[in-house]
Amino acid sequence: MRPKITLTYAQSLNGCIAARPGERLTLSGLEAMRMTHALRATHAGILVGIGTVLADNPRLSVRLVEGPHPQPIIIDSHLRCPLDCHLLQHPVRPLWICTSAQASPERQAELEAAGARIIRVAANAHSRVDLPLAMAALYQAGIHTLMVEGGAEVITEVLRTQLADRLVLTIAPRFVNGVHAITHEQFIPPTLHNVVQQHLGADTIIEADLIWTN
Repeated sequence: MRPKITLTYAQSLNGCIAARPGERLTLSGLEAMRMTHALRATHAGILVGIGTVLADNPRLSVRLVEGPHPQPIIIDSHLRCPLDCHLLQHPVRPLWICTSAQASPERQAELEAAGARIIRVAANAHSRVDLPLAMAALYQAGIHTLMVEGGAEVITEVLRTQLADRLVLTIAPRFVNGVHAITHEQFIPPTLHNVVQQHLGADTIIEADLIWTN
Protein backbone atom coordinates (compact mmCIF):
# COMPACT_ATOMS: atom_id res chain seq x y z
CA MET A 1 0.00 0.00 0.00
CA ARG A 2 1.09 3.57 -0.68
CA PRO A 3 -0.43 7.05 -0.38
CA LYS A 4 -2.61 8.54 -3.08
CA ILE A 5 -0.18 10.99 -4.66
CA THR A 6 -0.79 14.38 -6.25
CA LEU A 7 2.19 15.66 -8.22
CA THR A 8 2.21 19.45 -8.43
CA TYR A 9 4.78 21.98 -9.58
CA ALA A 10 5.20 25.21 -11.55
CA GLN A 11 7.18 25.42 -14.77
CA SER A 12 7.98 27.86 -17.55
CA LEU A 13 6.53 27.57 -21.04
CA ASN A 14 9.54 25.48 -22.05
CA GLY A 15 9.35 23.16 -19.04
CA CYS A 16 11.94 24.65 -16.69
CA ILE A 17 11.54 25.00 -12.92
CA ALA A 18 14.76 26.93 -12.20
CA ALA A 19 17.36 28.96 -14.07
CA ARG A 20 20.30 27.19 -12.41
CA PRO A 21 20.68 24.18 -10.12
CA GLY A 22 20.49 25.15 -6.47
CA GLU A 23 18.93 28.57 -7.09
CA ARG A 24 15.39 29.56 -6.19
CA LEU A 25 13.08 30.81 -8.92
CA THR A 26 9.51 31.96 -8.25
CA LEU A 27 7.31 31.23 -11.26
CA SER A 28 3.75 31.21 -9.90
CA GLY A 29 1.69 34.34 -9.38
CA LEU A 30 -0.19 35.00 -6.14
CA GLU A 31 -3.45 33.44 -7.37
CA ALA A 32 -1.73 30.19 -8.32
CA MET A 33 0.18 30.17 -5.05
CA ARG A 34 -3.11 30.45 -3.13
CA MET A 35 -4.42 27.48 -5.13
CA THR A 36 -1.32 25.49 -4.19
CA HIS A 37 -1.72 26.30 -0.50
CA ALA A 38 -5.38 25.28 -0.63
CA LEU A 39 -4.31 22.00 -2.23
CA ARG A 40 -1.73 21.46 0.51
CA ALA A 41 -4.48 21.71 3.12
CA THR A 42 -6.33 18.73 1.55
CA HIS A 43 -3.38 16.33 1.89
CA ALA A 44 -2.01 14.52 4.92
CA GLY A 45 1.59 15.04 3.84
CA ILE A 46 3.71 17.19 1.55
CA LEU A 47 7.03 16.01 0.12
CA VAL A 48 10.05 17.56 -1.60
CA GLY A 49 13.59 16.44 -2.27
CA ILE A 50 16.68 17.64 -0.45
CA GLY A 51 17.65 19.73 -3.49
CA THR A 52 14.55 21.86 -3.00
CA VAL A 53 15.34 22.26 0.70
CA LEU A 54 18.89 23.40 -0.04
CA ALA A 55 17.85 25.77 -2.84
CA ASP A 56 14.59 27.22 -1.51
CA ASN A 57 14.56 26.59 2.26
CA PRO A 58 10.76 26.09 2.01
CA ARG A 59 8.26 26.05 4.85
CA LEU A 60 5.72 23.69 3.17
CA SER A 61 2.96 25.10 5.36
CA VAL A 62 -0.48 26.56 4.63
CA ARG A 63 -0.19 30.32 4.94
CA LEU A 64 -2.17 31.94 2.13
CA VAL A 65 -5.50 30.23 2.92
CA GLU A 66 -7.26 28.77 5.93
CA GLY A 67 -6.61 25.08 6.49
CA PRO A 68 -4.48 22.48 8.31
CA HIS A 69 -0.76 22.14 7.71
CA PRO A 70 0.24 18.85 6.05
CA GLN A 71 3.04 16.75 7.46
CA PRO A 72 6.33 18.02 5.92
CA ILE A 73 8.49 15.22 4.49
CA ILE A 74 11.74 15.31 2.56
CA ILE A 75 13.70 12.72 0.59
CA ASP A 76 17.29 13.06 1.77
CA SER A 77 19.38 10.02 0.91
CA HIS A 78 22.54 11.24 2.66
CA LEU A 79 21.04 13.40 5.44
CA ARG A 80 22.24 16.74 4.09
CA CYS A 81 19.30 18.63 5.61
CA PRO A 82 20.62 21.81 7.33
CA LEU A 83 19.99 22.02 11.05
CA ASP A 84 18.82 25.65 10.67
CA CYS A 85 16.30 25.06 7.86
CA HIS A 86 12.73 26.35 8.16
CA LEU A 87 11.30 22.83 8.13
CA LEU A 88 12.92 22.07 11.48
CA GLN A 89 11.06 25.07 12.87
CA HIS A 90 7.61 24.05 11.60
CA PRO A 91 4.80 25.63 13.68
CA VAL A 92 2.88 22.37 14.16
CA ARG A 93 4.59 19.24 12.85
CA PRO A 94 8.13 17.88 13.28
CA LEU A 95 9.93 17.22 10.01
CA TRP A 96 10.03 13.67 8.66
CA ILE A 97 13.10 12.68 6.64
CA CYS A 98 13.17 9.60 4.41
CA THR A 99 16.77 8.49 4.07
CA SER A 100 18.72 5.46 2.92
CA ALA A 101 19.95 2.64 5.12
CA GLN A 102 23.54 3.80 4.46
CA ALA A 103 23.10 7.34 5.83
CA SER A 104 25.30 8.46 8.73
CA PRO A 105 24.02 7.44 12.19
CA GLU A 106 25.84 10.44 13.69
CA ARG A 107 24.03 12.82 11.35
CA GLN A 108 20.75 11.07 12.16
CA ALA A 109 21.34 11.73 15.86
CA GLU A 110 21.95 15.44 15.17
CA LEU A 111 18.75 15.77 13.13
CA GLU A 112 16.72 13.85 15.70
CA ALA A 113 18.05 16.15 18.41
CA ALA A 114 16.76 19.06 16.29
CA GLY A 115 13.30 17.44 16.25
CA ALA A 116 13.26 15.42 13.03
CA ARG A 117 11.87 11.92 12.62
CA ILE A 118 14.13 9.72 10.46
CA ILE A 119 12.62 6.98 8.29
CA ARG A 120 15.22 4.65 6.79
CA VAL A 121 14.53 2.57 3.69
CA ALA A 122 16.73 0.62 1.31
CA ALA A 123 18.58 2.46 -1.44
CA ASN A 124 17.98 1.93 -5.14
CA ALA A 125 20.61 1.11 -7.76
CA HIS A 126 21.74 4.76 -7.73
CA SER A 127 22.39 4.75 -3.94
CA ARG A 128 19.36 6.96 -3.37
CA VAL A 129 16.20 6.36 -1.38
CA ASP A 130 14.05 3.76 -3.10
CA LEU A 131 10.93 5.86 -3.65
CA PRO A 132 8.33 3.05 -3.80
CA LEU A 133 9.69 1.67 -0.51
CA ALA A 134 9.56 5.16 1.01
CA MET A 135 5.93 5.53 -0.08
CA ALA A 136 5.05 2.22 1.55
CA ALA A 137 6.73 3.35 4.78
CA LEU A 138 4.86 6.65 4.74
CA TYR A 139 1.55 4.85 4.25
CA GLN A 140 2.27 2.64 7.25
CA ALA A 141 3.08 5.80 9.22
CA GLY A 142 -0.40 7.17 8.48
CA ILE A 143 0.21 9.31 5.37
CA HIS A 144 -2.56 8.17 3.03
CA THR A 145 -2.68 11.29 0.83
CA LEU A 146 0.54 12.94 -0.27
CA MET A 147 1.33 16.07 -2.28
CA VAL A 148 4.69 15.97 -4.08
CA GLU A 149 6.08 19.39 -5.03
CA GLY A 150 9.55 18.60 -6.44
CA GLY A 151 12.28 19.24 -7.38
CA ALA A 152 13.37 17.78 -10.69
CA GLU A 153 14.86 14.52 -9.39
CA VAL A 154 11.79 13.75 -7.30
CA ILE A 155 9.35 14.76 -10.07
CA THR A 156 11.15 12.51 -12.55
CA GLU A 157 11.37 9.58 -10.14
CA VAL A 158 7.68 9.81 -9.20
CA LEU A 159 6.82 9.62 -12.88
CA ARG A 160 9.39 6.95 -13.73
CA THR A 161 8.10 4.68 -10.95
CA GLN A 162 4.47 5.41 -11.88
CA LEU A 163 3.59 6.62 -8.38
CA ALA A 164 1.60 9.75 -9.24
CA ASP A 165 -2.20 9.49 -9.33
CA ARG A 166 -3.00 13.10 -10.16
CA LEU A 167 -1.18 16.05 -11.74
CA VAL A 168 -1.68 19.73 -10.96
CA LEU A 169 0.64 21.69 -13.23
CA THR A 170 1.10 25.47 -13.19
CA ILE A 171 2.50 26.95 -16.40
CA ALA A 172 3.89 30.46 -16.10
CA PRO A 173 3.87 32.65 -19.25
CA ARG A 174 7.63 33.00 -19.58
CA PHE A 175 10.64 31.21 -20.98
CA VAL A 176 13.49 30.08 -18.72
CA ASN A 177 16.75 28.52 -19.84
CA GLY A 178 17.77 26.20 -17.06
CA VAL A 179 16.68 23.16 -15.07
CA HIS A 180 13.86 21.14 -16.63
CA ALA A 181 11.19 19.64 -14.38
CA ILE A 182 11.61 16.24 -16.03
CA THR A 183 15.18 15.10 -16.58
CA HIS A 184 16.58 13.05 -19.43
CA GLU A 185 15.60 9.75 -17.78
CA GLN A 186 12.99 8.03 -19.92
CA PHE A 187 9.68 6.76 -18.56
CA ILE A 188 6.46 5.40 -19.98
CA PRO A 189 4.10 8.41 -20.05
CA PRO A 190 0.66 8.10 -18.46
CA THR A 191 -2.67 8.85 -20.10
CA LEU A 192 -4.38 12.01 -18.82
CA HIS A 193 -8.05 11.63 -17.85
CA ASN A 194 -10.56 14.19 -16.59
CA VAL A 195 -8.40 17.07 -17.78
CA VAL A 196 -9.39 20.51 -16.47
CA GLN A 197 -7.71 23.75 -17.50
CA GLN A 198 -8.13 27.12 -15.83
CA HIS A 199 -6.40 30.48 -15.68
CA LEU A 200 -5.37 32.05 -12.38
CA GLY A 201 -3.94 35.49 -12.95
CA ALA A 202 -1.36 35.13 -15.71
CA ASP A 203 -0.80 31.41 -15.04
CA THR A 204 -2.44 28.41 -16.66
CA ILE A 205 -3.35 25.48 -14.40
CA ILE A 206 -3.79 21.99 -15.85
CA GLU A 207 -5.28 19.29 -13.65
CA ALA A 208 -5.68 15.64 -14.65
CA ASP A 209 -5.88 12.12 -13.31
CA LEU A 210 -2.93 9.98 -14.41
CA ILE A 211 -3.66 6.49 -15.73
CA TRP A 212 -0.70 4.14 -16.07
CA THR A 213 -1.21 1.38 -18.62
CA ASN A 214 2.09 -0.51 -18.16
